[in-house]
Formats: sequence, C-alpha cells, structure tokens
Amino acid sequence: MNKEAILQALSQVQEPDLKKDLVTLNMIKNLEVQGNRVSFVVVLTTPACPLKEKIRQDCEESILSVFPQAEIHIDMQAEVTSVLKVNHLPNIKNIVAIASGKGGVGKSTVTANLAVALAHTGAKVGVIDADIFGPSMPVMFGVEYEKPMVQEINGKQYIIPVEQYGVKLISMGFLSPAESAVVWRGPMASKAFLQFLNDTYWGELDYLLIDLPPGTSDIHLTMAQAMPITGVVIVTTPQKVALADAQKGLVMFRQGTINIPILGIVENMAYFTPAELPQNKYYIFGRDGGKVLAERYNVPFLGEIPLVQGIREAGDIGRPIIAQGEEETPTYQAFKALAERLAQQIAIRNAQQVVQTMAV
Repeated sequence: MNKEAILQALSQVQEPDLKKDLVTLNMIKNLEVQGNRVSFVVVLTTPACPLKEKIRQDCEESILSVFPQAEIHIDMQAEVTSVLKVNHLPNIKNIVAIASGKGGVGKSTVTANLAVALAHTGAKVGVIDADIFGPSMPVMFGVEYEKPMVQEINGKQYIIPVEQYGVKLISMGFLSPAESAVVWRGPMASKAFLQFLNDTYWGELDYLLIDLPPGTSDIHLTMAQAMPITGVVIVTTPQKVALADAQKGLVMFRQGTINIPILGIVENMAYFTPAELPQNKYYIFGRDGGKVLAERYNVPFLGEIPLVQGIREAGDIGRPIIAQGEEETPTYQAFKALAERLAQQIAIRNAQQVVQTMAV
C-alpha cells in the first residue's frame, strides 16, 4: 500500500457534478501513507457542497475495495472556484446577480437569506443592495441606523461595508434618510451602483450577491457592461403575471449584448404552510410555475420557498430567518438547500469555463 496505489484507487471516484475523477480535478491534497493508515484532504469546490458526505463515502469505499485493512482519515476542506478576471476586484471570486421581472416577489428576502446561508457554510459573502430607489437590506439585516465608515487604503478612499450575520453590506439605505425619497435619473443611479462596487473595500469574498432592482433598467445594463458576472438567479412567484415578467428578465440576460448565464430559477411563495399545520401545503398562487419556466428555458430549478408568516416577521425585525438557527423548520431547510444548489451551479459553471478554455 503506497501513495501511487491509493491515488489509483481514488482516480475511480468521480465528482458527481463535474463528471471527472478527483485526482484529475486535483482535489486530493496532502496524501500520506504510513503502514495501514491513509490520510488525505479532499478540497471541495464550495463549502456549501451538498454532496460532501457522498464524496467522502465514495473515497472510503474505493480504497477499501483494494485495501480492506486500510485505516482511512479524510479531511474535507473547501476552496471556492473562480474564473472571473476583474483587475480592480481581484479578491472577489464570484459575482452573482439576483433579479426579478417585477417587484413584490420577495427577491430581497431571498437574497438576504441566501447570503446568510452561504456565510453559515464558511464562505465569505458580500451583498450590494443595487435597488437605489427602494433599498431594503439595511432593514432586513437590522442595521438601518448604521453608517459605513470611509478609510484611506493604499492612497485611495474606500467605503467600509457594514457587517452583520457574517455578511458584508453596502446600500443606499445607509446613506439616505429612511423617510426621504431618492429622486434621480437613471445615469445617477447607475453611477451610485458603480461606486458601491468599485469604491467599497470588500476584502476577500467567495460570493458577492447583487440585489438588483425589479424589472429591466439602466442598472442592469450598467452591471452587465461594468464587469464579468458569474451568473444570474431569477426569483419569481408561481402566478402567471409574475412568470410573464420573470420570463422577460430571463430573456434580457440571454441577449447577445448582455449574455450572462442563468444559474437558476427560485420559486418564492410557492405554497402556504400554516404554523399549526406544518405538513400542509396550500398552493395559493398556483403550482409549479417556476419549475415549468425553468424546464422551458432549460435552466436549473433551484427550489421552492414557502409562504410562511415567520419569513416576513424575520425580515421586519432585521434577522433573516436563516440567521435564527432553527434548523428543524421547513423554511430553514429550504434556504439551506437553495444555498447548496446555487453553490453547486456556480462550481459547475466555473468547471465548464475551465474546460472550454483548455479546449481553445
């Protein structure tokens, strides 16, 4: 039993999403063989990997099939992959836009809980509240009275983002009084968005989520032209009018002049579950609309989020429901699964980009 034999055994283990073996993908690190003891590190493509235990089990089974006497010790670690090349933002690995065709579908609620869920996995996460005219992140994170500091770093003045629940935040809501309206033309709003992006000291981030305003506007075009985007998540509700608008948003991102990959569709308010009857599901706004839209355009369906009073209450008190740590609740599980599937799709897309680059 030696390193070469162990690597040969591990070369039979495929990464389920990337469809290549762990050795080829260079996911096996620090392999040591001492007598019957085998130890190594498996470096996952994201800390939110939903298939972590399957990969561990497959590694153990593959080695034991050749060396039944082996004593195996596996350390599962994670390093978020990236293919972005942004010279002025070199420490941000993935930029993900969260969009919706219309307002009122819970896009910001999904963004807030998604950000906290990713942070809970150990990822470094930031959020830009790009809805300049209707910012909601400060309220949802319970920091509406915070003011970001300005600090000189390497000769340049940077905004220091507000941090809450392990997530770095920047929003117009920090800079404008809550009772006043921001009455700007589109170019001014776009300029504010670019300042949030370029003049904020983000440090190292695995995921930067951009909570876009509803619809299709100047900010969407500015974002597409200003930087490469890992992909877009479309949030919708099941009813026909919301789906029609979500479809327009999806088609916009697929236009040749924009051409941003769709990472998936989230169906929010998919069904109503009363607190006293947690196993019951009432499809108030229709059923499977988001899933059908995903199938029609051949994009991933990331999951359903129920219509639950607790989600609204959590946003109002400034503590996203995923941050409350009630792991047994359906809503916690729904957002946790959503974060895992999104991280999975990002890792798949990055791997595909690498393969395409090698082919060229």
